[in-house]
Amino acid sequence: MSTMQKQFFLLLLLSTILTSGYSQFSKRVVFFTDKNETPFSLANPTAYLSARAVERRTKYNISVDSTDLPLITRYVDSIVKAGTVTLLGRSRWLNAVIIQTTDANAIAKINSFPFVKSVSNVALQANTTLPPDKFAVIPTAETPFVQQRNEQTAADTFNYGSSSNQIKIHKGEFLHNIGARGQGMLMAFLDAGFFGFQTNQFFDSARVRNQFLGTWDFVAGNASVNEDNAHGMQCFSTVGAYRPGVFVGSCPEAKYFLLRTEDAATEQIIEEYNWALGAEYADSAGVDVISSSLGYTTFDNSSFNHTYAEMNGNTTVISRMADLAAKKGMLVVNSAGNDGNSAWKYIGAPADGDSVLAVGAVNGSGIIASFSSYGPTSDGQIKPDVVSVGSGTTVSTTSGTVGSGSGTSFSGPNMAGLATALWQLFPEFNNYRIITTLHKASDKYTTPGDRYGYGLPNMKTALGILVSDISAMSASLNNVTVTLNWNSKDLASMRYDIERKLPGEITYTKIKTIPATGLTFAAANHQTEDLLNGTMSGLITYRIKQVIDTAAATFTAFAIDSATVNLVATGVTDLNNRSNMMQLFPNPVQSAIALKLNEERAIANISIQIFNAQGQLLLQEQYNKPTGTSIRNINVSRLSKGNYVLILRLNGKKYATKEFVKQ
Repeated sequence: MSTMQKQFFLLLLLSTILTSGYSQFSKRVVFFTDKNETPFSLANPTAYLSARAVERRTKYNISVDSTDLPLITRYVDSIVKAGTVTLLGRSRWLNAVIIQTTDANAIAKINSFPFVKSVSNVALQANTTLPPDKFAVIPTAETPFVQQRNEQTAADTFNYGSSSNQIKIHKGEFLHNIGARGQGMLMAFLDAGFFGFQTNQFFDSARVRNQFLGTWDFVAGNASVNEDNAHGMQCFSTVGAYRPGVFVGSCPEAKYFLLRTEDAATEQIIEEYNWALGAEYADSAGVDVISSSLGYTTFDNSSFNHTYAEMNGNTTVISRMADLAAKKGMLVVNSAGNDGNSAWKYIGAPADGDSVLAVGAVNGSGIIASFSSYGPTSDGQIKPDVVSVGSGTTVSTTSGTVGSGSGTSFSGPNMAGLATALWQLFPEFNNYRIITTLHKASDKYTTPGDRYGYGLPNMKTALGILVSDISAMSASLNNVTVTLNWNSKDLASMRYDIERKLPGEITYTKIKTIPATGLTFAAANHQTEDLLNGTMSGLITYRIKQVIDTAAATFTAFAIDSATVNLVATGVTDLNNRSNMMQLFPNPVQSAIALKLNEERAIANISIQIFNAQGQLLLQEQYNKPTGTSIRNINVSRLSKGNYVLILRLNGKKYATKEFVKQ
């Protein structure tokens, strides 16, 4: 046999080996080894990222990295020219292309390229016999309009009609009433299709106001998603519907991208890669929030099936890409899954992602739906994160009438819409802060579990938490006049209650009320004075409570900050400047509180004292502060729940003071 014949034989043998297990597949993912030849620079992201995508990274201090760089053109061209090959998609994040081919010679040639890291099969040639709609946990049934038990009040911006309960169970109407309905926010919906959205009456307003910014079908490779499966349309309706008195969604004034990544007639691993392409599309478009009502555990080809051990957020392609989407600054909200009654029972991917807000389902009374998937993840993460109405949820039917459906597919987007409205009000906080705030604002935050997660989020509470986080106050003394300055975010419908605690007092007394004046919910600065004539010497503490809902029936207030001054017999000592150089965090605290001193000089023999509300000294320790900013951790786990004052003394005299709360 000649050398040429041997080479041909070896090539044919290699081709046979490489393709013997491939014959049933037509679609593959080709992973590249590097991006070394890129003409682009990490220092100039505007050359390959949209202005809004760059803005998001800048706002939240997110580094541009190699996953943002485009693929190497030469690598992609070589794959396409290897034979009968169709390019289906490019993934910057995975440094890979998705192709379709049954050309054995092309597969062999592709595997021989030195820049090809690996090739993975991702889709069968033919569909298998799955039911036509694998999403139907409980079939969606058309129902007439029925007014829910939560009656519409005159103060509400929207008359929600049938969707009233799924909004008001979260106090979501509060966000809408203060102007947060999604304006200026971009949402992307990743699903199996959005049948009839172009003519559905519930989306008339969105079409007229040009709220649909783009569509793409990653399954069929075209821009039309209107003729595909109705599941995505029904999920989207919980957010984008707007027909007052009949059906209003949770975020009806955002702008939307509708992306088909799922083939409803099959279950193949390529759908996880399609999801990754959809998330990259959303990132490139500058999207703020991804809502995904998809989940993956088993496939038509059982060799791809996931195990519970893989539900750790770091194994499956889709979960890794969902976490990467979050790393790029997007809030990723995903349905927990509908396997609560099955042998599997656990959440699926990508709900297991540690940076994904996974949403379980409850009924209109807040009781967990039996089908809602269980947590935790295999590595012990609390999942689902939160719950929303997913049993008997108001959705649109395919004929554009009010219907009722069940599944975490509906609880997920309902929560995504409310989270978007909340984030709209606090763009200074990143996606992770929004998630942790929703945790803290939920009714089972202190006792999370494997069905409810942290529970049912209250959007008024969430807003109060974030207002408290951004607010700050100071108090300064001039003779016997205290000047209070504070900043927060407010609206004219809100107010501030000023409270004071004089020396010897253990409770606060309200001394005055200051109205908010903002026309829109926005940052505001305020000032007021308090005259201390006739007040005895000692420590005087002020607290600001922001009343975000002044109505008697729904009154809601949050203590946003406090400050202390010390009135002495021989004159006035202002501790505020030094106290402002001291920080305590976290506050409230559970076990250990960090004392941060921002003074540059070294200070020896500082006495740290902690007093309870009755003025009893409970803890004391000495501290030698080094040069520069320093942090001292103090164990407060033995303290009971309540309010405390931490005082620093230098040479027996008060040096600085701060209040904190022990949970």
